[in-house]
This record gives sequence, C-alpha cells and structure tokens, in this order.
Amino acid sequence: MKTIVIATNNLNKVREFKSLFNNPNIEFKSLREIGYTKDIIEDGLTFEENAIIKAKTISKELGVIAISDDSGLEVEALNNEPGIYSARYAGGHDDDANNRLLLKNLKGIENRNARYVCAVCVYHPNDEYRTVVESCKGVIIDDAKGQNGFGYDPYFYIPEFGQTFAEVSLEKKNTISHRAKALRGIMEICDENFNFK
Repeated sequence: MKTIVIATNNLNKVREFKSLFNNPNIEFKSLREIGYTKDIIEDGLTFEENAIIKAKTISKELGVIAISDDSGLEVEALNNEPGIYSARYAGGHDDDANNRLLLKNLKGIENRNARYVCAVCVYHPNDEYRTVVESCKGVIIDDAKGQNGFGYDPYFYIPEFGQTFAEVSLEKKNTISHRAKALRGIMEICDENFNFK
C-alpha cells in the first residue's frame, strides 16, 4: 500500500480528495493522521504558489509524494477578495466570521458574481511537481442555504443547479466544483500511483 500525504488538516478537503480517488492501492493521510504539527508558512502571492509551498514542504521533509491544494473565493466587485486570504478573511479560521465580513463588504452592491479557485500540486521527493488550477463560477447570496459543504458554500449559489454548494450532495458538487476539476486535471497527468505520465 502506497501512502500519499494530503498537506492539510482540513477534514472536509480530505473527504473531497478521497471521494474522487478510488485506488485501493493508495492510502491518503492528512497531516493530522501522520502527526505532523508544524506550521507551514504560506507566503505565496497566488493559490498556485501556496499549493506548491505546502506540497514541497511535506514531500521534502517526509520523503513522500505529497498532494496539496490552495483554494478560495474571489468576488468580482471586491477586486477578487478575499482571494488567497479566504480562510482567514476575518482574522482567524472562522467560517461564520468570514461570511459575516463578506456580506458586510457586499452590502448595497448589486454585482454578486464570484468564483471559487483551486490550485492542486503533486510534489515528488526528487523535486518534480505538477500543478493544475481550476475555477467554478457562482453568485453570492445574502441568506445561507444548506447544511453540507464548508467555508463560503452556504452563500455560493450555482445558477445552473438552483442551489448553493451547501445544499447539494458531494457527488453533485464534484461534477462542477473547482477542487474536483483540479483533481481530475491531476488524474490526467498522473498515473494511478501518482507517477507523472
């Protein structure tokens, strides 16, 4: 059994990763599951740079293949904020506070166009790596809907679904989400053991 480390402690992300990769010969483990407790300094200026930083750090320190993503919300009327600061938009990793600040900043603004962006990086210990960046368009609504998902999902409305990301099943979300599209892109450039084609 081959272990691939997902460079995150976000169990929601881990669940989405595992739902897309169904190889019985691969065991995915989060940072929490391997007991990694150090802080990784994400000082990149883009989602892609931060994804590379996280995957490279874990791959080089542990000598394993690491996969990471960096993702967030870009709102057109807010000059693409919160962007790479999405997880700590209001100062800490607090989804409710982040959403309150987002709605406050959008008060009185008609343009609610937004997109989720996700950069995924697979990094090998020999310093070879690949990245894929994808996005998913939606609209920010004022009232939270749904109990699924995380982050900004209850406010991220998908017109083609007539629902927010927090209302749809993970299977349905995986048909169009930024993370699912990026992970499918990774699957196209890696074989089933995460060696690069």
